[in-house]
Amino acid sequence: MTKASLKLPNGAVVTLEGTPEEVRQLLELYDGNQPAPETPYRKKRKSGAAVGKAKSDSDSNDGKPNLNHIVTLTKECDEAETIETQILDRTAQVDRTLLPLYVVHEYLDNAFGLTSGEIRKITTDLGIPISQPNASRTLSGTASKYVIGDKVKVKGQPVRYKLSRRGVQYMKEVLAGNANG
Repeated sequence: MTKASLKLPNGAVVTLEGTPEEVRQLLELYDGNQPAPETPYRKKRKSGAAVGKAKSDSDSNDGKPNLNHIVTLTKECDEAETIETQILDRTAQVDRTLLPLYVVHEYLDNAFGLTSGEIRKITTDLGIPISQPNASRTLSGTASKYVIGDKVKVKGQPVRYKLSRRGVQYMKEVLAGNANG
């Protein structure tokens, strides 16, 4: 058996294993000069599974918010220093939970809502981890007057939250340093 590894344009690393002829054919197909086939070369081979997985990984980002972009915006926006002192350096869970929604509202034109799982990932990347259950409880409880969900909360079904007008006002007061909660 011959083995070969290649790195796809999306960053996925694919390892191929097979006869020298099979590996050569696959490498020719994926060298960028020819379009990739609609289906993996051979479904029963390990290489087919790896190619299929890499393809689905690149497709999984379609239609979903770019969480790394939100983290970067939070760290580099005009209000970054104020966000750090008024929210990140403090322990108010409501403020920390609402922060990613505020960034989406202010810097991404409120283009999409975020689920509690996405908020967990963003806050973790910002260094203020809030677990997904805590974010969910906060959004449906204490912070419910500041957010709008896209549907009624049902266990196991993610709700996408956006900041309401009242929530934007609250977050601006927090950043100004005069929020009472």
